[in-house]
Amino acid sequence: MELTYYQRIGAENLQALVAYFYEEIKQDSVLRPMYPGDLEAAERRLFMFLVQYLGGPATYSERRGHPRLRMRHQVFPIDTDARDRWLNCMSIAMKKVTMDEESRKFLWAYFANTAEFLRNK
Repeated sequence: MELTYYQRIGAENLQALVAYFYEEIKQDSVLRPMYPGDLEAAERRLFMFLVQYLGGPATYSERRGHPRLRMRHQVFPIDTDARDRWLNCMSIAMKKVTMDEESRKFLWAYFANTAEFLRNK
C-alpha cells in the first residue's frame, strides 16, 4: 500500500514547516500586512489545509468548507514581488524540515504553481 504525502512527511514536520514559514512572514514588510492580527489562526488554517491536501484528515473542509483559494486570496494585492517573497519564505522554511526528496519536489511544485495561480496583479 502506497503512503500518502501526508504520511510520508508527517504531521510534526508539516507543523514545523508552517511554523518556520510564519517566522519568515513576520519579518517580511510586504507580506506581514496581508496577515492582520495574530498569525496563530493563519498557521492553523495553513496546517489544516496542507494536511488535507496531502492526504490526511479533512479537518480543513469540515471547519471551513471548500478551500476556494483564489476567492479567499483575492482581497490581497498579490503581484510578482509578493509571490516571489511568499515562495522565498516557504523555501527557507522547507530547508529546515526533513522529508524525502520526492515529497519535497511534490510540495514545492504545488507551492510554486499555487503561488502563481493566486497572483492577481
